[in-house]
Amino acid sequence: MKNKKISIQEAAELVRDGSRLTFAGFTIWRKPFAVAYELIRQQRRNLHLIEVGGGSISDCLIGAGCVGVYESCWVGHELYGKYGANLSRKVKNREIIMEDYSHGEMVFRFAAAAAGMPFAVSQSSLGTDIHNPEYDMLGRAGLRDGIKNARSKYQYMDDPFYNGGKYVLLPAAKADVAVLSVQQVGEEGTVRIKGQYYSDPMVARAADITIAIAEEIVPESYLRRDSHVNTIPSFEVDYIVECPWSAHPSGMFGRYDVDGDFLRNFFQQTRSQEGFDAFAREWIFGLDHDSYLEKLGVSRLQRLRANTALNYSTNRGRGK
Repeated sequence: MKNKKISIQEAAELVRDGSRLTFAGFTIWRKPFAVAYELIRQQRRNLHLIEVGGGSISDCLIGAGCVGVYESCWVGHELYGKYGANLSRKVKNREIIMEDYSHGEMVFRFAAAAAGMPFAVSQSSLGTDIHNPEYDMLGRAGLRDGIKNARSKYQYMDDPFYNGGKYVLLPAAKADVAVLSVQQVGEEGTVRIKGQYYSDPMVARAADITIAIAEEIVPESYLRRDSHVNTIPSFEVDYIVECPWSAHPSGMFGRYDVDGDFLRNFFQQTRSQEGFDAFAREWIFGLDHDSYLEKLGVSRLQRLRANTALNYSTNRGRGK
């Protein structure tokens, strides 16, 4: 059994310029910000970011100029800032290609890739402008080569078995690298996720390389005691990283809450490129993960830390 353990810096180096990249988690939960920050420091360019539901991590990479193509259904900060201002600005300035699918379609596309199928079949979004050929942005850019990008955004077919009407065929969402942010990973790569696991199992199987960034690496013997609660088997994970607080400012269920103040400030500050550049100078460049945590401070992190019985922080005001 090979040693799968690597560092955050080495994880980022596995993502090359032009890579098709995807993250597990969802919007502002379990997003591997430590890797995203390192990709920005390494000045990665022309990434093809494919996600089910993009969040603050996507908007951060986009603001830094790392992403050339964004393929998803949505990006934003939920109640801490709504839509991603960096993506909106880049699309308006024609600095990025945005390929839009519905939420359901993105899930189906990852499910197809996870199953080794070339496409998914769905009736989702039929009759909507999602399927307007004018909005095939990869096609309009001349990038549909049938190799890296599917030859078409979608195809229609009639149900050949039960006369169930028209269906849409959607290309599988294949990725070069998938990065997961999880609570625990075993020494051999077994992943245990506490709380909702979203599309993580599909994302792990949809990529050529899967990296699990964990709050802690634990013995495989410990995970085998209750194997029925493990989420992803070891053979589907290529590399593991132990990096506590690596999802900050997104949340890690049972470990720490979303840092809403941080995300709210990010949204307000990065509505212009000058604002994003100032944010990056303060929070990304010139730091590594350890110095980032030192800058946040012990008291701030302690306020975010979850109560182990309740799985959320009792130091945060809620419902106000």
